[in-house]
Amino acid sequence: MTITTLSSRQFNQDASKAKKAAKEGPVFITDRGRPAHVLLTFDEYKKITGGRTKIADLLAMPGIEDLELDIPQLRDISQPADLS
Repeated sequence: MTITTLSSRQFNQDASKAKKAAKEGPVFITDRGRPAHVLLTFDEYKKITGGRTKIADLLAMPGIEDLELDIPQLRDISQPADLS
């Protein structure tokens, strides 16, 4: 695994270079010489997070406001308890 470090300026000027480097390992993006962000491939991100998707992540996806969500009405399925 190769770790690449880019300044924010370098990242802004050549994002494709950062994306290519992320295929080989994490890319640290610095602000004023200090690590501020890490760029990973999506597959690497899934490995780190265990592949679990959180509802908050799904709701933050672009275009989600156009998705139609059909939630069925719950029927009253309560029944008296049989305590005999």
